[in-house]
Amino acid sequence: MTMLRTISPVDGSVYAELPLASDSEIGAALARSIAAQRDWRRRPLTERAALLGALIDTFIARRDEIALELTWQMGRPIRYSPGEIRGFEERARTMVALAPQALADIDVGQKDGFRRFIRRDPLGVVLVVAPWNYPYLTAVNSVVPALMAGNSVLLKHAQQTPLCAERLAAAANAAGLPNGLLQAIHTSHDATTQLIRNDGVAHVAFTGSVSGGRAMEAAAVGRFIGVGLELGGKDPAYVRHDADLDHAIENLVDGAFFNSGQSCCGIERIYVHEKLFDGFVQGAVELTKRYVLDDPTRQDTTLGPMVRTSAADFVRGQIRDAVAAGASALIDESKFPASQPGTPYLAPQILVGVDHRMRVMTEESFGPVVGIMKVKSDEEAITLMNDSEFGLTAAIWTSDPEAAIAIGDRVETGTWFMNRCDYLDPALSWTGVKSSGRGVTLSTLGYEHLTQPKSFHLRIALA
Repeated sequence: MTMLRTISPVDGSVYAELPLASDSEIGAALARSIAAQRDWRRRPLTERAALLGALIDTFIARRDEIALELTWQMGRPIRYSPGEIRGFEERARTMVALAPQALADIDVGQKDGFRRFIRRDPLGVVLVVAPWNYPYLTAVNSVVPALMAGNSVLLKHAQQTPLCAERLAAAANAAGLPNGLLQAIHTSHDATTQLIRNDGVAHVAFTGSVSGGRAMEAAAVGRFIGVGLELGGKDPAYVRHDADLDHAIENLVDGAFFNSGQSCCGIERIYVHEKLFDGFVQGAVELTKRYVLDDPTRQDTTLGPMVRTSAADFVRGQIRDAVAAGASALIDESKFPASQPGTPYLAPQILVGVDHRMRVMTEESFGPVVGIMKVKSDEEAITLMNDSEFGLTAAIWTSDPEAAIAIGDRVETGTWFMNRCDYLDPALSWTGVKSSGRGVTLSTLGYEHLTQPKSFHLRIALA
């Protein structure tokens, strides 16, 4: 039996050990999922909503132990882990509430002698492949609307956070959802590929790296199924000349370093108008020095380890290369004693004197480092923000909403923020452009990718 082992970044111990599913076990899980969906799709929307509400209630009732378990699996400080459970609840309840509107029949208008409308049919079995960095917040984006739309779900979490899938499946069972409707499944990369190629899977919702997204698309070639991809980011921010400086500093330092920078929509590059540049950099450095890098199970820790040593070493390499190319590192790593080579513990870093010839400004870091560049105009900021293969979110700090909209119209991104960042509003669509992915989750539009339109054309009056 091949085992999946989760190594905790907190102390390097084996935190979880679960068997990978065999081919026969995967086949049995898929068969249960298909059978459960055939019944589930016929249940009224009100019944689905009631059962999903019970699932949410059951899940959040165990929020404290789930939060601690999350900290041990991926390293987020325990003072922040409960926030993911609250975010899960907000998104889940929002998507349940939006379902009647999103799934309502579409009346295409009157035509004498006819009744015509479009109905949204469920697809069947949805395979949700969720990452480790926000395992509940990313999974809920697809799991809840998929179930509300009448689909069944096979949920595979990353090797770092397999217990998250187990928690959600257990909550579904305890809440009384039909057997097989929401199942946790632990599979190898090869087995996941074979599962996607199986005719029983009708849709794949993947959140992860660009290379992982390419693997999902390759596995689905020739299947003619939807593959939703939420991939990487190198999200920019622009601090305009009319920004509230203190507000911008507070938001952007948090946007860059929360979760040790391990967020697909975290801020990875900042462009500041020359009028505010010196004050912004000084304030950002002062605020960053206040972080406490330590054991994430301690309540006073504000910055935990990265997910693994190799990830921290990758960021160390970006910083080293940037400094060698002329950048200046403004944070003294020695002030963060826990930051040690050969460990996943890494001090936050701010770089100036950077440019787009440095990979720290173009290559996804996914860690606690941010480069800050001085710009002279909106035009220069727009050009630099668009100079990326990614386009998940982008943000501006300004006191002029009209300027924010005008600039946002020209920035290549899926979400455009003004005076905030690193946040998902479940009432708005979550999508990316360029290498940040394809498809949509959240909002009423998220339901479109989890259903199939079916047109009804009824002649009700015969001549």
